[in-house]
Amino acid sequence: MKFCKKYQEYMQGQEKKLPGVGFKKLKKILKKCRRNSSSLPAITCPDHCPVCDGTFFPSLLNEMSDVVGCFNQRAQKLLELHLASGFRKYFFWIKGKLQGNHTALIQEGKDLVTYALINAIAIRKILKKYDKIHYSKQGQLFKSQVQSMHKEILQSPWLCELMAFHINLRETKVKSRKAPAFFDGCSLTLKDGKPSLTCELFDSIKVDIDLTCSICLDTVFDPVSLTCGHIFCYICACSAASVSIVNGLKNADHKGRCPLCREGAVYEGAVRLEELNILLSRSCQEYWEQRLQTERQERVKLIKEHWDSQCRAFVGV
Repeated sequence: MKFCKKYQEYMQGQEKKLPGVGFKKLKKILKKCRRNSSSLPAITCPDHCPVCDGTFFPSLLNEMSDVVGCFNQRAQKLLELHLASGFRKYFFWIKGKLQGNHTALIQEGKDLVTYALINAIAIRKILKKYDKIHYSKQGQLFKSQVQSMHKEILQSPWLCELMAFHINLRETKVKSRKAPAFFDGCSLTLKDGKPSLTCELFDSIKVDIDLTCSICLDTVFDPVSLTCGHIFCYICACSAASVSIVNGLKNADHKGRCPLCREGAVYEGAVRLEELNILLSRSCQEYWEQRLQTERQERVKLIKEHWDSQCRAFVGV
């Protein structure tokens, strides 16, 4: 079965109508371009084709924005439910959000990861088709531009959180001697003492997330993902953004650049990766205990320095 048909069947089979890639519509635009270009002496239309560029890329960009927005919103709500505790958990239960059981949360997590990956495949295939028809690299260039606009679904920090969520649940199930849920495509691997999060499913789509902070060159501690997709220790990210941990990244310059890729405006919308934090604390226990002690001392020192400077500023010293 061709992917286009498989994709349409998948999207139609969803209980709730979800935004997706208009695969069939985009292919029709490309066919129209092929017909128009067949009358030309060359077998391709120009790199900047008015037939395609006026409708193809704007349509695809809007669809990608809708897909990423839907995925982020649903993943955030799911993880809020899973991490809720105390009064907050009781509040969610009263509102009816926790109706159903633990299995329902697991299934929704699996469905969200599948939704992200199948849409990533659809986008990859339609851009590849564009480049094949035009004999160009405009499709790949568009993909790079979309990544800088934070519209690439595989770049979403919530995908990383869902992968960690899956592994945490799977390990909990194994310890309680119940069959593992979700799927077996996600794993935390250690190579030369450096951890990475990997998810490999259908159609050769592989997500490989490096969990080494490029600032302190150690395993990320209290991880935070910037909007460009790069992950750092929270204290390292605050240092790079020239803000104190008291004020946090919300006070960072809105034009601030990622210390790794130098992309701008990456601190607004940064996400604290709580599920990943839980996973790493379980998987690297010895390291985590050592880092916890040194981090606590460093934070106390930084907080003291912050309030000392505030007091001096207040009295005019």
